[in-house]
Order: sequence, then C-alpha cells, then structure tokens
Amino acid sequence: MVPKVLMLGWGFPPNVTGGLDTAVGELFDEFEVRSDVEIDLVLPAEYAPEDRPNIHGVPTGEGGVRDRINRLTGEFVEHAADADVIHTHDWFGYGPGSRAQGTHDVPWVTTFHSLSSDRNRNPPDQEVETEQRIADRADHLVSVSELVRATVQDEYGADATVIYNGFSSVEPTGRDLKTELGIDGEMLFFIGRHTHQKGIDHLLYAMEKLRRDDVTLVVGGTGHLTKQLQTFVELLDIQDRVEFVGYVPEPELGDYYASADVFVSPSLSEPFGITIVEALSVGTHVVACESGAAEVLPEDAIFEVDPDSRSIADGIDAALAAGPVPEFEDRSWATVADEHVAFYQNILQD
Repeated sequence: MVPKVLMLGWGFPPNVTGGLDTAVGELFDEFEVRSDVEIDLVLPAEYAPEDRPNIHGVPTGEGGVRDRINRLTGEFVEHAADADVIHTHDWFGYGPGSRAQGTHDVPWVTTFHSLSSDRNRNPPDQEVETEQRIADRADHLVSVSELVRATVQDEYGADATVIYNGFSSVEPTGRDLKTELGIDGEMLFFIGRHTHQKGIDHLLYAMEKLRRDDVTLVVGGTGHLTKQLQTFVELLDIQDRVEFVGYVPEPELGDYYASADVFVSPSLSEPFGITIVEALSVGTHVVACESGAAEVLPEDAIFEVDPDSRSIADGIDAALAAGPVPEFEDRSWATVADEHVAFYQNILQD
C-alpha cells in the first residue's frame, strides 16, 4: 500500500521561521520524488511556494497563529477526505488535525519539534492545554529527539516515537564576512530568534569573561528581545565586540557559518538544533548547550556547555584553541524520509 499523507505546515524554505519549517520542507521534497508515498501539504498562502504541485496555499489573513490556522482548517479537512494519514506539527496543528480525524476517521500523527515549555519561560496556559489535548487525542506522536520524547512523557504523560531530523547543510559562496564586517581577530556567530529560549543574554555576558579580547560576536536574527539585547551590550560596554546583523537570508547563511571560527548555540532548550549541524557541515566548531542533535553526533563533535556565562566562555576558549572539527556520519533527509514512510506503513497495518 502506498500511503497518501496530508501534512500541515506553517512555512516552507526559503520562507522559514525555524527548524520546523526546514524539516517540513525537506520531508516534502524527499516524499515528492518517491514512489512509496504520496504527499499533499497545506500551508498559509503567505509562506507557500508558487507553482509547486501538491502544495496548497490557503490565505489566512492577519492576526495570531491560532486565528490564521483556524482560517485554513476547513480546506485542510476537505483535503483529508482522500488521505490515509494526516500529519500535523506542534501545537498549532490541533484544530485542523482533530477536525480532520473526527470527520474522516483517519489516523492523526503529530510531530513535536519543541514544546511550549521549551520556547517560553512562562508557557502560555492556552498552548500548554492545547499540547495536552494533542497528547491525549492524536493517534500517534513523534518527537525529533529523546530530549523531546522525555519532556512529552514528563509533562503530558504520553509516549512518542523518536525520528531525528536530518543534517541540513549550507553552501558557502566564498564571501569573507570577517573582512566585510571589519573583524581583525576571531569571529563568533549566533543565528536564531531573539527570544528567552535562545539564551543570548548568557552569551553576551560570556563575552566579558573570555580569556582573550580579540573576539567579535556576530549576532544574526531578530525578535522581540533585540532592542533589550542591544541595550544589554551597551550596559556591558562591549559595543566594539558585538555586531548585530539582523535577518540573514538563507542563501547567505553558509558564508556566515564558514567565516566564523566558532558557532555558539547558548539555548536554554534546543530540542534538536538544525543550526548546530549546519555549522558543522562547513567545518566550523560548535559550542552548544544540551541539544537533540548531540544525540546523533560523536561526543567530541560539540563543545557542550551549561546555560551559564562562565561555562559558555570556557567552551568558546576551548573551541578557539581546538584543531579541525572531527569527522562524523551525516544523517540525510532521505534517511529521515525512509523512517517516516516505514512509520506510516506500520500504523496503517496496525
């Protein structure tokens, strides 16, 4: 049996807001060229690529994620009539997934890429309640790491099957960002949303504690904490050692990673960490707090640190003094697709 899968996403490369969008895009591309699975993907039209067969962009208007997803639920349910499996992601898939499941009696799979407690110091009650409903009602749960699986078990009393993300790679074009940014010494790089989850304040404070002063931190990305972080830099009086470059377009990421001597991921919670493997793919050392990616990498591939400025500073100093990045086995998205197809086939046989 060739399973027909209807998937719900939010963004699609290059219109991505995080690892979830990257994972959905990679999976769709892999499924599209296979003969043992059929895929349809529903997305907000604002982020959907044009002229891609089997991608259905639905206008969602303005407002918050919940309101916008509710506006595409009806069309998602209509497409579910022809599906063998419906597959949603994270909390925003609850409405479309539960309605499609109830309307068509079709198995509902949800992947947790992260939980509200990963993304928020004080998780919104509504998101937590929605995640509990998903854990209680979805037919099958998937998590992107053992780290996430354990959290789902602890917080919601539900078990999930672990299917790790693939190792996304980036392609440098040869640009020398050090020269372009006027950096004479070593370059550190961070990319991600400017939220509490990402622990950027600990990284900024670590800049004061490095054993060398010829190091510049390049901070990519934006978020609701950007201005607060820029003020923190001024209070620490390290303006000459920190460069905020804002949103970095996906085609430019490879050059930022490759130009950096060390990539730093100081996240308080990193359920997988696609940025970690992207940095490693171009041979750049990585300093990171606990992450799901570390579960499928050799122990010496990452300088693992605690979400504490002293620990992060020590990790950076060690990484700057290290030799080449050790070799590691790539985990392809084709392998991830293989595991998903096997998972779909197993649940349909059951």
